[in-house]
Amino acid sequence: MSSVSRGIDRIEVTFDDPNLVANAGLLLVATLGVRLGLERLINEVVDLSGRVGGALPGRKVLTLVHAMAAGGSHIDHADVLRSGATQSVLPHRVMAPSTLGTFLRAFTFGHIRQLDRVLAEALRRAWSFGAGPGSDRLVVDLDSTICAVCGKAKHGAGYGYTKELGYHPLVATRAGTGELLHVRMRKGSANTQRGTKRFIEELVARLRRAGATGELVMRFDSGFWSNTTIATLGRLGVGYTMGVRMVKSVVTAVSAIDEQSWTPIDYTCDGIAEVAECIYKGRRLVVRRTRLVGRQATLWPEWRHFAFLTDQEGTATEVDAFHRAHATVELAIKDRKECAGMEHVPSGHFNANAARLVCAVLAHNLIRWTAMLGEITPEERLVLARTVRTRFLSVPGRLVNDSGTPTLRTPLKWPWAKAFERALTLLRALPPVPV
Repeated sequence: MSSVSRGIDRIEVTFDDPNLVANAGLLLVATLGVRLGLERLINEVVDLSGRVGGALPGRKVLTLVHAMAAGGSHIDHADVLRSGATQSVLPHRVMAPSTLGTFLRAFTFGHIRQLDRVLAEALRRAWSFGAGPGSDRLVVDLDSTICAVCGKAKHGAGYGYTKELGYHPLVATRAGTGELLHVRMRKGSANTQRGTKRFIEELVARLRRAGATGELVMRFDSGFWSNTTIATLGRLGVGYTMGVRMVKSVVTAVSAIDEQSWTPIDYTCDGIAEVAECIYKGRRLVVRRTRLVGRQATLWPEWRHFAFLTDQEGTATEVDAFHRAHATVELAIKDRKECAGMEHVPSGHFNANAARLVCAVLAHNLIRWTAMLGEITPEERLVLARTVRTRFLSVPGRLVNDSGTPTLRTPLKWPWAKAFERALTLLRALPPVPV
């Protein structure tokens, strides 16, 4: 056994310091939450009076949100916030996990809609602080995802097109920042398009109320292809790019494209790609075709075609590159699942899980807004929540009284100490929401 190993083995461990803060960086997220007036907002909007466990919803929602921001994926992980002096860096009383479970089960569909109003108002307030697009073009990516579950006792869970048991929520994200703008829990067997029309109408109204006065453009994959959806977008004045399935009529239209019309674009070293466009039922259809080259060509020697409808201006190459960026929606979805609480769907009650989903979105957005408004790594607007948590939220600390001033003492030589201090200064400089 080496001397280093013997040294490690001699270290004694005790859990007895009441002044330690497990995730001292939650001070950043909590500071922003205070400036947004979240606890008061939740108490005013979410009315669970008469429901078991429904009293004072603000502190319960924020306990869930801060636990998720700290990386908690289960309700029991909220106990992290009750350790040492962690509660002292939060602006609310931290509730016990058992209380949180009872609270979530108190939700009905109407209460979930109330909580969704909280999310919309929080978005408006955060954008009013400078996080919003203002009059600039706002690009929104719509997608659906699967929140997998284990066991048959999950109300509303079912098997969808992936043959995986779970839920199938709709998600709208803001391109460039990864903010989740709107979300809707659905049963696992729900078709991708189910509820899309109403979802888009609510989303556009929310964005306009939040202060997005410029052009709106939405990107969809082929699962959302619907004339009804396109008509809704036209009525609301929203631009779009929408993938289409290679059905017979689309194949016929693509086959009619002249070979001289295809324009090569950058692609991987073992393949080639070209773009062209045509008119399909009165709408612009942009088509990208790809093919393997070299030794791999024998695996798939023919062209594969990917097409989408659009009303956007620009060359086919430019619009194709714009539409392909829709894939970044997966980063926000992955972030929400793995780093903001929805890795695990805890309850057997559908409404409880739907309420927890909205809490997870609020936690995700608070991390994003903290990074944006606190100017944390501004060159990486799509920095993952995992990175923000590692650099800023999970820093340990000790809360002490320094000549009458509560002081959070954190590790010497913390690599991101100056960025943390700057972010805290900027967040504290935000004006509080008027009462």
